[in-house]
Amino acid sequence: MAKARGDTLTGDLLSWEPPQVAAGFAPGSIRGSRLASQISQAVALALKSSPLSRGEIAAAMSAELGYQISENMLANYASEGAEGHRITLERFIALIEVTGCTDLLGFVAERFGLVVVDQRYRALINLHLAEEAEAKIQKFKAAEKAKWGAV
Repeated sequence: MAKARGDTLTGDLLSWEPPQVAAGFAPGSIRGSRLASQISQAVALALKSSPLSRGEIAAAMSAELGYQISENMLANYASEGAEGHRITLERFIALIEVTGCTDLLGFVAERFGLVVVDQRYRALINLHLAEEAEAKIQKFKAAEKAKWGAV
């Protein structure tokens, strides 16, 4: 629907996209079948998406963990060719904390058919699950009533 000439209050409804509710990288941004390669790509995307420099990320991770993390270590974690350098779980968590890149959590969850959503949606999801359970109970009760009436 085109906007009327001079209309500055009406948005373009066709350009609207729903907000992203689940953490995760854009489809196709992580390629390959090897897990190690995918983890390196995810780390690289997290580093690129951060407004902090690699030096600042390394310093903040060092402060968080209580031991030295260097820029070279980050470069190795983000490199698919650095076979001998894998990021540990504690460093992965520190990377998420420092960069704020929760898409890394989505990357892990997707491997298990799960999604990571903001905690504010928990009540809405629970309400939906309760409504589904209620509908199943109503169907069961209706079927049992029908059987009882047929006797």
